[in-house]
Amino acid sequence: MGNYKSVQIVAGRGGWGGPLTVTPTDDKPYIYSVTGGGIHPIAQRIADLTGGTPFDGFKSSVPFDKIAVAVIDCGGTARVGVYPMKKVLTVDIHGTSPAGPLAMFITKELFVSGVKAEQITEV
Repeated sequence: MGNYKSVQIVAGRGGWGGPLTVTPTDDKPYIYSVTGGGIHPIAQRIADLTGGTPFDGFKSSVPFDKIAVAVIDCGGTARVGVYPMKKVLTVDIHGTSPAGPLAMFITKELFVSGVKAEQITEV
């Protein structure tokens, strides 16, 4: 059983949404990094502060219901909406806002963007 902590993540400059409170659990331990270059530093910071498990979503996958938060780097319309559509908390490192065919799922309760390290604080 994990000894997890919480972080609060707010929108950064040019960002939108949130704030999100992320707390991994034994059922949802993964800090899912879907940025194409291994574990993104933002995902690693969230994992370090919460005790969650960093996971490279480009090398493998886990079920949506096992993800505590997904960290993405999408400036378009694909990944931006996929994770919120599945009710997964989503952190975009780019300053995006709801757009595209999945925009209806991108809500401030599920999504925050423009996130840099200084937008992540321990609760």
